[in-house]
This record gives sequence, C-alpha cells and structure tokens, in this order.
Amino acid sequence: MPDKPVLYGPDGQPIRRETLTAEVAGPALGSVRTPITGYPADGLNPRRLATMLRQADQGDPLDYLELAEQIEERDMHYVGVLGTRKRSVSQLEIFVDAASDDPLHVEQADRIRAWLNRDELQDELFDVLDAVGKGFSQTEIIWDTSTGQWQPARLEYRDPRWFTFDRRDGRTPLLRTNSGNVPLTPFKFISATLRAKSGLPIRSGIARLATWFWMFKAFSQRDWAIFVQTFGQPVRVGKYPAGSGQDDKDTLFRAVANIAGDCAAIVPESMMIEFIQAPNIGASHVLYKERCDWLDQQMSKAVLGQTATTDAIAGGHAVGQEHRQVQKDIERADAKALSAILNRDLVRPWIKLEYGNQSAYPRLRIGKDDETDLTQLANNVRALVPLGLKVSKSWMNDKLGIPDPDAGEELLTPPTSSSPFDMFGGGGFGAPPALNASRASETADNIAALRRRAERLCGPGIDGMIDEVRGLVTRCHTLDELRAELAALKPGMAESNFAGLLQMARVVANLAGRADLLDA
Repeated sequence: MPDKPVLYGPDGQPIRRETLTAEVAGPALGSVRTPITGYPADGLNPRRLATMLRQADQGDPLDYLELAEQIEERDMHYVGVLGTRKRSVSQLEIFVDAASDDPLHVEQADRIRAWLNRDELQDELFDVLDAVGKGFSQTEIIWDTSTGQWQPARLEYRDPRWFTFDRRDGRTPLLRTNSGNVPLTPFKFISATLRAKSGLPIRSGIARLATWFWMFKAFSQRDWAIFVQTFGQPVRVGKYPAGSGQDDKDTLFRAVANIAGDCAAIVPESMMIEFIQAPNIGASHVLYKERCDWLDQQMSKAVLGQTATTDAIAGGHAVGQEHRQVQKDIERADAKALSAILNRDLVRPWIKLEYGNQSAYPRLRIGKDDETDLTQLANNVRALVPLGLKVSKSWMNDKLGIPDPDAGEELLTPPTSSSPFDMFGGGGFGAPPALNASRASETADNIAALRRRAERLCGPGIDGMIDEVRGLVTRCHTLDELRAELAALKPGMAESNFAGLLQMARVVANLAGRADLLDA
C-alpha cells in the first residue's frame, strides 16, 4: 500500500495514523473513567440540584451527568418520550450523495453505502443521539486497517461522565485522564451536540430542564405514597368495655394493628372494632394525580414539542395532525443535525485517511426530503431532458435511491424497436421513464414530420374542391338552382384524393396524440 499523504488535525499538528486503531477513551477501574457511577438523585432537594448545575457550568459536570442518567432510569415517562425522539431518527433510511460523477467520487460514495448496511448501525446512532438529553455525546471511532484499507470497525459509545469542556470557552471537549484533561484525538471521535436551546453544550440539553421537573414530580409521588399509606385505608378504632384488664387491652391493640396487613383478627365478643374513613380522600387523591400528569405533559412538550402523541390529550383529528407535524419538524431537524455531524466527524476523516485530501467529499443524508416528489421529478426530467436540460446521472441515482452500478454489472436497457410504431405496444410504456425519454423525443420528431407532410398533401385536394364549388356558384342564378346542383354533384378526383388524405390525417393525429402522452 503506497504511503498516505500527511494529514493535519484542527490544531495544525500531523495526524498520527498508528494511534487511530487503538481505543483511547475506554473505561478502566482505578481511573477517572470508571464504569461505577454515583447516585446523586437520592435525597435530592432544590439546594443540592442548584449546586450540581452550578458546578457543571464551572467545568465539573460529573454530578449533573450522573443525575441525568438516573432520571432516565427512574422516570418511565421521560425515558419513553426521549427514546421515541431518538428512535424516530436512528431508524430513518440513510442516503449517500457522491461528490460528482467522477469514478473516484462514485467509488467513495459506494464504500460508504456498503458500510452503512451494518446491522449495528441503528444502535450506534441511537447512542450518538444521547446528545438529545444531555446536550452532547462522544462516540469513539474504532478504525480497522486489516484489509489494507481504512474503514470504521465500530462506533463505540463513551460515557459522557468521562469528558468535560475547556473552561476557557466552555465548548471544546476534553477527555478526562488520571494525569488531567486532554484534547480529543483528531479523527477519533464523533462529537455530537444537539441543543434544546442556544448556549453552551453542558447547558443546552433537555436534561437540564428535566432535572427540575423530575425533582418536583418525585416530591409529589412521595407525598402521594405517604397519603395513600396513611389515608388510603380507614382508621381502625378498637373499643373495649370498662373494667377490661391489660391482657384484654393488649389483645385488642394487636387485632387493630394486624388488621391492616392481615385483614383478619380475632377479639373477645365484648370488644368492638370501628372503621373510620376520611370523607375527602377522593379529592386529595386527584390533586396528586393531576400534578404528576401536568408535570409529564410539560416533559412531553420539552422533548417532543407536543403532548397529543404521548399523553392522550383529546382535541380532534385536526389537533392530532398538527401535533404530529410538530413532532415531524423536530425529527427533521434532528436528522439534519445528525447528518451534518456524521459528515464532519466520520465521512470526511474516513475519505481523507483512505484517499487523502479531496476537493469535494461524499455527503450522507438521513431521511428523505419530504418536499421531493419522486414521481413528479421523474416526469419533469423525462420532459425537459429532450429540450436540453442537463441532469447528472449520479445526482438522479442519488435522488431515486439507486446506487451507481459497478463496472461489468448487467444493466437494464431500453427495449429495441424496429419501427417508431412499436413504442405503442407493450415495450415503450413498460420501460422506466429515464429509458424512454430519448426514444420518445425521436418518435415525436418523426410524427411531427408526418404531420407536416400530410398538411402539404391535403392542400391541393382542398383547392380542387373549392374550384368545383366556385364553378357551380358561377353557373347558377338562384339559390334553389345552386342547392339542386350541389345535391346532384358527384365526387370527382379532388374529393377522392381528399378522402384518402383525411384518412392519413386521422392516423397522423392519433400518432401525435400518443406522442404527446409520452411527454405528459
């Protein structure tokens, strides 16, 4: 394999290719990158939460990131809506656009397409989208050169707790090591930042908002649990008659105490147990439920931009469609942002490592463009190419999702026809529009020539008929006489010729109409 050209990272230093195939950000016991995590959510209160967020802003996000992880583990609603948002993007189809029709650019795009067919890709993209919640994510690229070519072997998710940001700008990611925080190795990481709001990455994730709402919801759930434990069951009051001994009192107390859990007890016949139920239990229960439901709705708005698809909010079909459109808008924005991140941190480094610096690079797109109507696009190309529109084959293949063929592959070809009229059988209309475009243009030109020839042939016949009628008008002196002469008029040579020409004109008109259908 020939020597590769020297590449330079963002810091202006040469890229050391030998370091790219080794893992540099993996976990290790006894280091700052330990897989063992803390539990800052235990006993959380507003003062502690404010301290965690302040520490994250000052360059120590460890507690905040651990809290964000715990919220996903403890709040089923939050992990549900967050997972919906991430999965809606990670499962979208991915398209690769070649930089041009140049064979080298086509080869580069085909290599990326082949790599994207890996079964693990959806899970890897789901991990990259961890940035939706925490504001950022770091994914290490494990490069493979075993075949003599550079190719990503896998994309390895790295715990965000193992990273921090340069305190000078709050944006430059750094890897935590035992000897201090170090810059990330160029061409080794997919550094994703997906902002719920503008600002520094550590302050722009949805988890920043979710921490407060989760804490308030946890308070309500705790109070609700205490309420149910205390008032969900009626108060048991045991009454004993005057003069009862201590043994009788102890027996009654044990019965009253055990009846809550065992729901069965025995007491002397002379004793009585009374159940007293609070009259306002139902109203108090609704208060806790409504508060928790309201907090869940706010969480849905923060993550998905709406509530109808997660909280069963009634509002009719139109409202549901509008809310779904909001979710689609967010999905489209996430897909475009993720596409840009992968092009910057994966596609371009890969092409540079394998092919060196390029004037243009392939580009991947996640999800189809909703505005592109492929049927209308094909019809427009079919109609406009014969008029001189120049369309790149590679661009058209990318739009249709058809990969460029490799050399030597068997290709589809337009069916051959022995005459222009064969196109009106089963061959012409069954072929793809792109294959019929040039053939339709040629056939239309032939039919137009027939049309012009028929017009020239019809001219003398029409003139002969006019001359015959003009002679009758000249000889006749009254309208009745002219009517009788016209009724007795026998077809002459001019009429016979004209009848034949009309039959030809009908055939030409039929052919012209069929040719117009091809252009429609």
